Amino acid sequence: MTQDVTMALIDNPILPGFNPDPSICRVGDDYYIATSTFEWFPGVQIHHSKDLVHWRLLTRVLTTTELLDMRGMDNSEGVYAPALSYADGRFWLCFSNVHSCRGFSWMATPCFVTSAEDIQGPWSAPVPFGNYGFDPSLFHDDDGRKYMVNMQWDGRKDHNHFAGILLQQFDAERGILVGPVKTIFAGTELGCTEGPQILKKDGYYYLITAEGGTEYRHAVTVARSRSVWGPYEVHPDNPLLTSHHQPQAKLQRAGHGFLVETQGGEWYLSHLCGRPLADPEGTPHPQGEGFSILGRESALQRIRWRDGWPYLAAGGRTPQRWVEGPDLPPHPWPVEPVRDEFNGPELALCWQTLREPVSADWLSLSANPGHLRLIGRHYLYSRYQQSLVARRWQAFHARARTEMRFAPEHPMQMAGLVVYYARGGHYLLKQSVDDQGQALLQLVQFVGDQYDEHPAVSVPATGPVQLEVTLDHQWYRFRYSLDGEHWQSIGPALNSTPLSDEGGNDVFRFTGTMVGLFACDLTGQGQHADFDWFEYQEFDAK
Repeated sequence: MTQDVTMALIDNPILPGFNPDPSICRVGDDYYIATSTFEWFPGVQIHHSKDLVHWRLLTRVLTTTELLDMRGMDNSEGVYAPALSYADGRFWLCFSNVHSCRGFSWMATPCFVTSAEDIQGPWSAPVPFGNYGFDPSLFHDDDGRKYMVNMQWDGRKDHNHFAGILLQQFDAERGILVGPVKTIFAGTELGCTEGPQILKKDGYYYLITAEGGTEYRHAVTVARSRSVWGPYEVHPDNPLLTSHHQPQAKLQRAGHGFLVETQGGEWYLSHLCGRPLADPEGTPHPQGEGFSILGRESALQRIRWRDGWPYLAAGGRTPQRWVEGPDLPPHPWPVEPVRDEFNGPELALCWQTLREPVSADWLSLSANPGHLRLIGRHYLYSRYQQSLVARRWQAFHARARTEMRFAPEHPMQMAGLVVYYARGGHYLLKQSVDDQGQALLQLVQFVGDQYDEHPAVSVPATGPVQLEVTLDHQWYRFRYSLDGEHWQSIGPALNSTPLSDEGGNDVFRFTGTMVGLFACDLTGQGQHADFDWFEYQEFDAK
C-alpha cells in the first residue's frame, strides 16, 4: 500500500500483547472491543476508540467474584471469547467461565450474560446462558427477539468435539433460554468451528465464526441465511481471512473476528492474530515453527461488500499490517506514564491479578503510603492465593524495573520481579535468605513444569534493591542495583520462547506473557515486601 501522508493508517496489531478474541461494537461515535482474559482478574478487557486508529484500555467488566469466580482454575482456563453487543439502551456481554479444558473429553463451560447501561458498569448479576460449550454470544434481531448463539462441545469418544453452532431464543425479561435449541451450522472443512456472532444486513443474517483452531490454520468464516434459523450458505471464497500458507505475513494465526460499520458506512473486521518471533534480521520462521512470545493480539482489516458478501478491501485473504483508516476525525489518547508511583488509592488499570480480586489481606496501597505492599502467600506454582500483580508485556524490546524493600527471615520467604506466562512457566528474580540468614538475590526459572535455580548473589540485609528485566527480541536479561546508578547482571540470558503459546508441553496455552511483582511466604507468617515504584518502557515500534 502506498502510504498517503493525509490518510489515517491503522497500525496492526491495534491491541498488542495478550489481547485475543476481539468482539467489536459501535455505539454512536464510540467503538469498543472486548477481549479474553482467561485466568487473569478482573475479567474481560474493554478497549475504546473514536477513530479505529487510536485505542485505550478503558475498563474491565467482571470485577467481583459474584460476576466471576475462578478460584483454583488452571492455566488458560477462565474467561473465553467474550461477545459484546448493544441493544435496548444497554450493553450486553456474554462470556464462558471454563472450569476444565484439559483432555479431549467433556468440558465444564458454564456461560453467562450480563448487562449495563454504561460500559463502565455497574454490570448486572450474571444470568446462566447454557453449558453447551464456550464462546457464547447474543444476537438482537430487529423484531425485538434475542437469541443465544454458541458453539457446542461434544466430549463423546470418536465424535467431532467442535459439534457445530447452536441457536436458542433468550427471554431477557425472565433471564432464561426458551423454545427449541437447534444446530444451525455444522462448520466447514476447516474444522474447530467456534466464536460465533450474528450480524443482520440487507435482509441477510451473517454468521461469522472462527475456524481452523487458534494456531497457524486459524481463519474467519462467513455464512449467510435469509432466516436466523438457517440454512446457512458459506461464503463463495471461504475463508474471509486467514494467514495459513502465508509465511511471509507479518500477522499470523489470524482468525476469530466480527464486523462493524462506521458512522459513514465504512466496514471493518476485528480479528485476533499473533506475531511469531522472527530472526534478528526480521526473517520469519517457517510457518508453524514460530513462537508468539507476546501472546495473541487484536487487529483490524478494512472490508468491501460485493454481491452481498464481505471481502478484504486489500484483496485476498491475508491480513495486512497497515490498513487504511476510516474517514473519522483523529482522536489520540494521552500517553500512559512509564512509571507507576503507587500513589493512588487503587491500582492503575494496567494491573491484573491471578484468579481472584485484590484484597486487603494480601495487598495494600495505604500501609506504607506511596508504596505497593504485597503480603506473601503461596508460591507461584500454586493455583490459589497468589500475591502477584502483573501487566502485559507488549513489545519485543522493552524493560521493566522496580525498587523493593524486603526483610526475609527464612528461605521460604521471597519477593521480587517476575516474567510470568503460566504457573509452570515463569522467570523470576527474587530476594530471600539462605539457611544462615544471609540476604541474597537469585534468578529462578520454572519452564516446562521443571524448577531450576541459578547461582545466588549476596546483598546487604538492609536498604532497598532495584530489580530489572529487559527483553531484547528473544532474550530476557536480568540485572540489579543497590544504588540506582550501578547495575550488575545476574544469571544467564533466558530464552523467551518457552513462555509462549507454542513453547510448552500443554496444548491448552492461550494467554500471553505478563511482567509483575510478587511476594511468597510459605512459613505462613505473611512477611511483606514494599515496592516504591514500577516502570515499564518500550523501545521499538511493532
